[in-house]
Amino acid sequence: MSAYATNWDLLVKQVESLACDQPHWLPALANVCALLWDELDGINWLGFYLAGPVLDERLAADELVLGPFMGKVACVRIPWGRGVCGTAAATDKTQRVDDVHAFAGHIACDAASRSEVVVPLHVDGAVVGVLDVDSPLLARFGADDVVGFEACARAVEQAFLSA
Repeated sequence: MSAYATNWDLLVKQVESLACDQPHWLPALANVCALLWDELDGINWLGFYLAGPVLDERLAADELVLGPFMGKVACVRIPWGRGVCGTAAATDKTQRVDDVHAFAGHIACDAASRSEVVVPLHVDGAVVGVLDVDSPLLARFGADDVVGFEACARAVEQAFLSA
C-alpha cells in the first residue's frame, strides 16, 4: 500500500476520458501527463517513452524515444532492454523499483529520482511504449499504485487505437 492516498477509480476514468475519441494520440498523451502530474503527490517525473517507429517510421525499432512528459529535462533515447524503461519494454512487464540505485543498469536522467514505476503500452499486442513515473522518495510506489498505473496505461492505449 502506498503512503499516498490516490483515488485510482476516479483518476482512471479521467484518463479514459482524455484518451478516447481523440483524432491523434499526441494531445491525448500530453493531457494524461498533465492530469497525472497534477493529481499525484511525491513524484518528480512522469511521462511516456515511445517505440521509435510510433513517432517516425525512420526511427529505430530497438529504442524508446521521449514523448510527452512533465518534469526536468529527460533522456531522449533509451535502448530497448536498458534501464528500467528499456527493461519494461523488452520484457513486456511492469517494473516497480523501490530503489533505482540498486537496479543494475539504471539510467539516471534525474539524479533526484529514487524509485520508479514503468508500465508497457500496447497496440495489437505489441509494445509501443511505456508510461514512466519517478519519485524522489525511496519505495514511493505500492502495489495499489502499480494496479492504478496499469489501468491508466490500458486507457492510454485507446488513444493509439482511436487515432
